[in-house]
Amino acid sequence: MTAEPAPVLTLRPATRGDLPCVLALLADEERVVDPGTVAVTEAYERAFAAIEADSRNEMLVLVEDTAGEAEGGTVVGCLQATYIPGLGKGSAERALLEAVRVRADRRGGGLGRTLMERAIERARARGCRLVQLTSNKQRQDAHRFYARLGFTRSHDGFKLGL
Repeated sequence: MTAEPAPVLTLRPATRGDLPCVLALLADEERVVDPGTVAVTEAYERAFAAIEADSRNEMLVLVEDTAGEAEGGTVVGCLQATYIPGLGKGSAERALLEAVRVRADRRGGGLGRTLMERAIERARARGCRLVQLTSNKQRQDAHRFYARLGFTRSHDGFKLGL
């Protein structure tokens, strides 16, 4: 009996072809959303193109490849990283992580940790000295997860709809 090869996890910038999967993950709070059912509107196309064109923004996807394919695999997680230059903290650049998601049916198996650790390493390699993130106050499980990764609650955030 031959053992299945261990899945390979890759964190990479999202491509246009990943957009339905990313949108499905963003809609996926408690159940898996089929990317084939997600409408990729012109507004999403413009937003993705703007992220892709901005050297200080990345939509990153965590892809699981079990078949040894050079391209492809299954998108199991995503996040957006924005790199912010600043004068505070000795002119430290910081990485802001938002829209962090792992597929609902794959949570609890270490994918979130892999996603975050690789994103943090990516920020470190870029020269960032601080990683911060935002998370909806209702996502208590996510908050406990971020605390286990070493994040601390240091600020309150505010929003103003325009």
